[in-house]
Amino acid sequence: MTIDEGTSGGPTPALATGERALTPVAAGQRVRVSVPATVGNVGPGFDCIGLALDLRDELTVDTTPGPALTVDVVGEGAGQVPTDERHLVVRTIRRTLERAGYAAPALHLSAVNVIPHGRGLGSSAAAIVSGVLAANALLPADARADEEAMFQWCSHLEGHPDNVAPAIFGSLVLSWERDDDTVGHAVVPVHPAVSPVMAIPTTELSTEVSRGLLPPSVAHTQAAANSGRAALLVHAIGSAPELLPPATRDYLHQDVRAAAMPASADLLRALRALGFATVISGAGPSVLTLAVDPAQRDAVVRAVQEHRSRTGDGDRWTVITPGVGREGARIEEHRD
Repeated sequence: MTIDEGTSGGPTPALATGERALTPVAAGQRVRVSVPATVGNVGPGFDCIGLALDLRDELTVDTTPGPALTVDVVGEGAGQVPTDERHLVVRTIRRTLERAGYAAPALHLSAVNVIPHGRGLGSSAAAIVSGVLAANALLPADARADEEAMFQWCSHLEGHPDNVAPAIFGSLVLSWERDDDTVGHAVVPVHPAVSPVMAIPTTELSTEVSRGLLPPSVAHTQAAANSGRAALLVHAIGSAPELLPPATRDYLHQDVRAAAMPASADLLRALRALGFATVISGAGPSVLTLAVDPAQRDAVVRAVQEHRSRTGDGDRWTVITPGVGREGARIEEHRD
């Protein structure tokens, strides 16, 4: 897979838009990939800091000789997401193959989804990364992209890199726009004591709705305060987890989005008032707390349960304690 000019500086391949015919990829292949859930916008790291969680979707892709497409979905999204050419993974595979000059005559997809949809855990980023990783493996060896090139393409498809970066590389990842319009990234090893606790509500919130609540500009004082906390976050999560409560204070997006997810905002305030390092997960509405040891992790779980009882939201929240996803997307199986 080659890369478009302006996306990562490589040449642009001829596509199927009348320039030349696409070459079919080999039938009879099977590729199985897994991709972790991710949290974007970690605390003050709006659009630039993402964290991988040890909660993984699995995708199996088979290429077949026939013309048909079949899609099976088990778990999250089953019976709700489209199972035809509109499926995000299908569209991603098609686009990735086409830009390399190839096409799959027929595909069978089997998705086992555990990442909740519309809850701020990077389900769309996981779909894009899994589609790109699978499509890249289906290509002939001399046409495949390296990990960096796949990251650039995934960032282009997703629109911003804070979810796709940890989905590909694992751990905590910083990302930024380079002067040549590509995206840079740096992986930050997460301190082994950090223990995520995720409170997932039954309600969904689309990223588009959540992003639409953001103001067009912010005050200089807010920007400066947020920059300081983002810098502290990088230090805290890698070397000084005891500093995570102040390091996760956000000044840019969580307060202005609170009206769209009042229950999440209420839980966020309650947990932070107890001294926990709690943030909205991505664009919401899930709530993430970064505990600093197993005892604090258990205390956070109890605090969420007590909050549910006190507010009458007993059926609203599911609490899980996934570890940090220290490994990013990977190919589990590839049969030619």
